[in-house]
Amino acid sequence: MLSKSALSAEDYEDLFALLKAEHGIPDHKNRVPTKLDAKIAPLPSQSGGHVQLTAIKNLVRVNAIAEALKLPIGATGLTVIYGDNGAGKSGYSRVLKKACRARDQLELILSNAHKPAGSAPAEADFEIKINGTAKDCHWINGKPGPPELSSIAIFDSRCARAYLDSEDDFSYVPYGLDVFESLAVVCRQLKKMVDTEYAQSTPDLTAFALLDGPTAVGKLIAALSAKTTTAQIDALGLLTPEELAHHTSLQATLKESNAKEKAARLNILAKRITTLAHAVDERGAWVNSTVYSKLKTLAESYYSARRVASVAAQQFKEDEQLLSGTGGEAWRALFEAARQFALESHPNHTFPHLEPDSPCPLCQEPLNQGAARLKKFEAFVTQEAEKNMQACRTALRDEYSALMRRSLELGLDDLAYGEIEALDKPLAEACRGFEGELTGRRDLIKKAVADQTWPDVPVDLANLSAPLQALASKVAAEAQALEKAADEKTRALLQVEFNELDARMRLSQVRTAVIGAAEKLRHQSRLNACQPALKTMGISLKASEIAQAVVSKELADALNKEFKALGAASLKVVLASRTDKGKPLHKLKLELPQSRSPADILSEGEQRAIAIGSFLAEVNVIGSEGGVIFDDPVSSLDHHRRELVARRLVSEGNHRQVIIFTHDIYFLRLLMDEAELQGVPIVSQSLTRTPAGYGVADPELPFEARKTTLRLAALRDQYVKIVKLHQAGDLKEYTRLTMDAYRDLRKAWEGAIEEVLFGRVVMRFRKSIQTDRLDTVSVDNGDYDEIEKGMTKCSNYVHDKAMEGGTAVPQPAELLDDINALDKWRIKVDSRSKELKKMRDAPVTSKSSVK
Repeated sequence: MLSKSALSAEDYEDLFALLKAEHGIPDHKNRVPTKLDAKIAPLPSQSGGHVQLTAIKNLVRVNAIAEALKLPIGATGLTVIYGDNGAGKSGYSRVLKKACRARDQLELILSNAHKPAGSAPAEADFEIKINGTAKDCHWINGKPGPPELSSIAIFDSRCARAYLDSEDDFSYVPYGLDVFESLAVVCRQLKKMVDTEYAQSTPDLTAFALLDGPTAVGKLIAALSAKTTTAQIDALGLLTPEELAHHTSLQATLKESNAKEKAARLNILAKRITTLAHAVDERGAWVNSTVYSKLKTLAESYYSARRVASVAAQQFKEDEQLLSGTGGEAWRALFEAARQFALESHPNHTFPHLEPDSPCPLCQEPLNQGAARLKKFEAFVTQEAEKNMQACRTALRDEYSALMRRSLELGLDDLAYGEIEALDKPLAEACRGFEGELTGRRDLIKKAVADQTWPDVPVDLANLSAPLQALASKVAAEAQALEKAADEKTRALLQVEFNELDARMRLSQVRTAVIGAAEKLRHQSRLNACQPALKTMGISLKASEIAQAVVSKELADALNKEFKALGAASLKVVLASRTDKGKPLHKLKLELPQSRSPADILSEGEQRAIAIGSFLAEVNVIGSEGGVIFDDPVSSLDHHRRELVARRLVSEGNHRQVIIFTHDIYFLRLLMDEAELQGVPIVSQSLTRTPAGYGVADPELPFEARKTTLRLAALRDQYVKIVKLHQAGDLKEYTRLTMDAYRDLRKAWEGAIEEVLFGRVVMRFRKSIQTDRLDTVSVDNGDYDEIEKGMTKCSNYVHDKAMEGGTAVPQPAELLDDINALDKWRIKVDSRSKELKKMRDAPVTSKSSVK
């Protein structure tokens, strides 16, 4: 409200979200309030003395304004800064609003769109004088402005408000005091939003009528409130699989007629299923991935050891030139047979350590050299490779043989299958398939051992033991329940238990809706907690307290004086006072003919008069000596109101620094004329665009705004450029600039007629005729001839048809002669006007004194 004229729908949504978050209603956007601080609030002067702004310089990252430049400001009187649309005025204005802490902070300061974007903020330096002592201040966008600049006031169309109050009066509200009324409006709007959301959050509790009853669920629903937690609802509305199964079991049990007999059958079935589960566990472990991996490892170890032993046997055979097959499997068997027979045939010797003349255990001929060969055979058989191969072979054979001997049947006969199928058909089918998978897994191992090819370790078979055990437990529990149901007292207790579970089952079906209803009740409770924060009594008390200090007859008189000066004398503010409960109350009443919105009754000029007049009135009533800044104050006003505003702002320059930005040439001329009439010092300059950027200060005003002498100086500057182009032979550019020069020369003649010949008695767009200036005016035939000649010649080169007709472009010397012709005529007329004024101002001699 301090930086915006009106809050948008998005602003209200933000405020509503922050209000609710403050009272425990989460904001999904996680908005965070920004506390009012120095960089937002327009503060009273903290300068500690009379402050004069003398320059703005070193603007960085301010739109496309050229950097490292300086905009001089006159320390006294008026400073008028002219610029066409897009020349850079807005950039300077936005910087001043931020740095001087103006109330209107809406406009953003963006960096140059044609340069790489960066995160650094805009910056600027200000040259000021405090009680005549020069000082520089630095400003950074987003941080509080320099306190010294807070004494400079920025005109803002929001400086005053006129509105229809609760007593059907048009009330004028001074700058800043309207914030309280706006705040009260915001509170009322937020209260409407709270009430609307409260009504929308009312839950429909009739939907839970089926849950009523003498159960824990019934009691929960009967007491449902904002204090009911989701945990309390979930404690009853979420049922475990065991509870769901128990509900089904109780329902079946309570319907059973011969409970004891069925319980006996179910106990037997539970034991059979348990036995089947153990068998599944045991047989699955015989062919699981662990067994597969172990056999694969044993087989691979055996194959590897056998290859090593084979290499050793081949080497042994080759070294001794022995028969083919020596060292092989058949040979080993023969050698071991000889070892066993030697125990009987040579009881006094240890095989193979026999004497050379001892008979061979196999051929029974003397060994001779064969005795040594037997020892070599023994060494071969007992070497490490051979022993390792035999060990690996034995380990593989023992493990493999044990697997092949085991029976993989589960004992799942047709009777057991049928009983399980009746309870859980998928589980029964899985058990039947499990038997085939066991055999298939064993066949896979058998083939791998035979082919010496082992595929990747297969995934373990599905674990059916757990579901079988669960089924057995379920059957056993049902049997136990049936045994209890056989007793009447126990049956009654079971019915109560079933009713509780059944109510919980029904709650589970509407659990989400119940949680939603509780959340709506909690939401309503939190919305109710928001209501005290929206009461406007405290706002009204503070507004009344401040109004007593700022609403005065002095302010009313100052406002009426300003309205009159700005051509809105029909507007009148009166101080209305009354007493409420012994307390004096004051307000500034704006007298208007009808009780409708001021915007519907007041013209745009009158509304602007209220804005400018109230700004100046309040600045003067508080006794501030600080400067004031206006940015296009006469935008969209007619010529008459522009004259009035110009006169008022110039008069303000008599006792304070006044800085005006404008794009209106006519208003600029009015300010310059008024400053001359009132004797107020004025500094005028323009903002232009150069290759360096926008907003470049130029001490020269646009040609149309200059006086005749300055127009002539500008024409002579153009002449110098034209001479250079002529010498360089640039005919095209030479022709263009020469035509432009004659067009400006024509404007100079027109301006000279108003300013020099007619002494500004009559000015374009100005409604008034200043007859008091006629004492300098005289027109003779020579003036007519000079003007006709100069204007005619300029027209020859200005109109396109003249060029089409083949009119030759004048030489530079001819252009200079034409410029000098105007200057000579100006000097002649100016000198004549001064003489004429002296003559007319001289005292008239009475006729009686004439001799």
